Amino acid sequence: MVSSTLCFLRKDGHLLLGMKKRDFGKGKWNGIGGKVEGDEGSTTAAVRELKEEIGVDCQEGNLKQVATLEFRSENKELEWDVDVFFVTTWSGEPAESDEIIPQWFDESKLPFDDMWPDDRLWFPCLLSGKVIVGKFTLDAKGKEILSHEIAETVSE
Repeated sequence: MVSSTLCFLRKDGHLLLGMKKRDFGKGKWNGIGGKVEGDEGSTTAAVRELKEEIGVDCQEGNLKQVATLEFRSENKELEWDVDVFFVTTWSGEPAESDEIIPQWFDESKLPFDDMWPDDRLWFPCLLSGKVIVGKFTLDAKGKEILSHEIAETVSE
């Protein structure tokens, strides 16, 4: 199981997604993030990933955790625990890196056809202001959702 983070910058009804240029997730729009390394907590990892992948600076206190997602599969490489954050305060302009092409999308017109299949299930909950816990069981290739549960949690 891999611990990781996803961050979504939000501004004026728009959401920043990143097109993955290589490795796992190549060709998909997703949040900015990655694996939690060593002794890092998820907020420290999220801040580091934002800087590495799109060149923006963010304070840990400006991360609002909006979801915890658990992905399980027969393929152990697809087992992830993901902390998801919204960010509304940062410095710097998102810029392309060797891993990510950032792009702003209207929150009402997200490119779900080019995102992970589970995003259609949980993302609308976040955009409506809910804080959630989601559990997903995927096929061995990670292309099909075999089962899922989504529960609203109490926001802090």
